[in-house]
Amino acid sequence: MPAVTPERWTDLPRVQEPPESAIDRPVEKIATAPSLLEGAGFPVRRPWPTREIGFREADPFLLLDHLGAVEYAPGEAKGAPWHPHRGFETVTYIMDGAMEHHDSQGGGGYIANGDTQWMTAGAGILHDEMPPEELVRTGCLFHGIQLWVNLPKRLKWTPPRYQSLESRHVTLVASERGDSLLRIIAGEVGGHQGPGVTWTPVTVIHASLEPGAKLRIPWPTQYNALAYVLTGSGAVGPNGVLIHEGQGALFGSGDALTVTASIHPEGPTGRLEILLLGGEPIREPIASYGPFVMNTHADIVQAFDDYQSGRMGTVPATEFRPASDEPDHA
Repeated sequence: MPAVTPERWTDLPRVQEPPESAIDRPVEKIATAPSLLEGAGFPVRRPWPTREIGFREADPFLLLDHLGAVEYAPGEAKGAPWHPHRGFETVTYIMDGAMEHHDSQGGGGYIANGDTQWMTAGAGILHDEMPPEELVRTGCLFHGIQLWVNLPKRLKWTPPRYQSLESRHVTLVASERGDSLLRIIAGEVGGHQGPGVTWTPVTVIHASLEPGAKLRIPWPTQYNALAYVLTGSGAVGPNGVLIHEGQGALFGSGDALTVTASIHPEGPTGRLEILLLGGEPIREPIASYGPFVMNTHADIVQAFDDYQSGRMGTVPATEFRPASDEPDHA
């Protein structure tokens, strides 16, 4: 897992543990992510929205897709060809492999090995997310996540924008005990701020816990709190509810978050790799259909009309190539 990992965690700034008087958030629900195919047919696991953790519980997060980890043979890697979005932000974080993005406004970029791309779809945009041709040709290990963050009604028509957060920009801190690494992509923890600029106030962290490590960090009382295990196993909450790869947790109220790694967490890194997420709930009606997330059914109808009429943009002509120019993967 090439996601940025310094050799000496003890040299990093430390996040001070909350006082004993702080209220640890209890675990309210555990969801095991079902598997499904997305885009051109790549496998994902989706812990929310599910029956256990729906829009209301995850608010302001709409969706989390865990991409892989999967070892693609030559010619197998797939992505998500051109498609529209409106009404929210997508956060794509790649831990292994690489992905290329292009959009109908000429933007996009290349993200790999610990990079994040934060795309505000806002009023509407077309884009694609595809593995680079070189990785399709040679095969590769691919592992990442995509998170959808809702926008309040007043911001759903904001102009689209991109943030390319290279792995070197991510804020790295250690737990007070020094046995956990926190990669802060967005938001603030214990006075340490991540680089992501967000319309909706959120915190996004990828934490790595050594075997047996206990991580206890402060958490804003006005935020909700969720966790998702990328690899390994451990326990969450003050009562140590067991959790393993492919499972998400919803926490109750409080001002501290606790995660403990198993003595033998297994997984490719030998550590518990976990996402810690929280945000300020928007508490507005949600109307969603595929790539559009708005507030009313009429908004969705308008989104389809705007997409079909080209008002969200058009696919650049340079993206179309004759069949003879396609790489031969045979």
